[in-house]
Amino acid sequence: MKRRFPASILAFVAAVLFCAPAAAHFAMIIPSKDAVDKDDPKEIKLLVQFTHPFEGGPQMQMDKPKKFGVISDGVVTDLLGTLQEKKVDGKSTWETTYKIRKPADYIFFVEPAPYWEPAEEKFIVHFTKVIVDALAAKEGWDKPIASPGGIPVEIVPRSRPYSLYAGNVFTGQVLKDGKPVADAEVEVEWWGKGKTKAPTSTHVAQVVKTDGNGVFSYGMPKAGWWGFSALLEGPEPIKHEGQDKKVEMGAVLWVHAYPME
Repeated sequence: MKRRFPASILAFVAAVLFCAPAAAHFAMIIPSKDAVDKDDPKEIKLLVQFTHPFEGGPQMQMDKPKKFGVISDGVVTDLLGTLQEKKVDGKSTWETTYKIRKPADYIFFVEPAPYWEPAEEKFIVHFTKVIVDALAAKEGWDKPIASPGGIPVEIVPRSRPYSLYAGNVFTGQVLKDGKPVADAEVEVEWWGKGKTKAPTSTHVAQVVKTDGNGVFSYGMPKAGWWGFSALLEGPEPIKHEGQDKKVEMGAVLWVHAYPME
């Protein structure tokens, strides 16, 4: 005999499932090194992917980005054609290498294709940056790369984003179209690769908010890669199955904290 559950119970279960917190999505650009010394190899590898970094997955499909490039000394170089697709768990990630040719700070950035998230009924576009210092140039890391040529939303470092130690406080400023964004939520995650277990689901992503000048700070308690994602509403909806759907724009920045030995 099939058991029939009252409609009230089914409605309650559905409500609980619907209200369950979604895991944080992060686009990622991870270089093999964020500070290249004179005795280091002058070619770095870069991983570009879309995933849940703390849990080490699930890997999400990342179609070929709309933009991928690097800015150095104010010059934008298009690197989209260098990306090589690599399947992980059946989903597309991307890899490339970049040859360091001179002392400079290199700001790598990506604009992904919009990702449809059915659980949240919206598109996600995470404009993502990482900054690599080469040969101790230590200049240019604090410069925004707003459009044209760059990206419309970004986190500009107010702490130098390389040569950081675990325990350092990182400070950044959220910009949209070159202007500070006040009272924005910034999600923070450590790239745990599935090797660390959070005490509760709410511990996976930390959250801080920007002040009136778009500035936030966060103390990084552990060595490794840390992602900061300011979640902003996109300017225009995107059509999906004939209906207008909201767009979540993320301004994402990745920094690396080293252990203090």
